[in-house]
This record gives sequence, structure tokens and C-alpha cells, in this order.
Amino acid sequence: MDRSKIVAVVTGAIALTLAIVYLIIVQFLDFRGEMLPAPQSLTVQPSTIAAK
Repeated sequence: MDRSKIVAVVTGAIALTLAIVYLIIVQFLDFRGEMLPAPQSLTVQPSTIAAK
């Protein structure tokens, strides 16, 4: 094998490894369940002050 073929094979292996790791991470994050928004009752509501 000449140098360019070795570089192509190594680059392809790195790309496949990164793709598989990415898919594993996405599956793990998706497995955790639905992302729910923060409860509205616990957030600070701005109070309005009426000036006379």
C-alpha cells in the first residue's frame, strides 16, 4: 500500500468511529426520556407596581 491509501483507510476508520460514538451518545440521551419544560409555578413572576 502506498501512503495515500493508508491515510485514506485511517481517515475512514476515524470517521466511522466518530459516527458510531455519536450515535451511541444520541441513543443514550434519547433513552433518558422526554425533555419537559420547567414548571411555571416555581418561576419568579414579575410583580407590577401601579403608580398614582
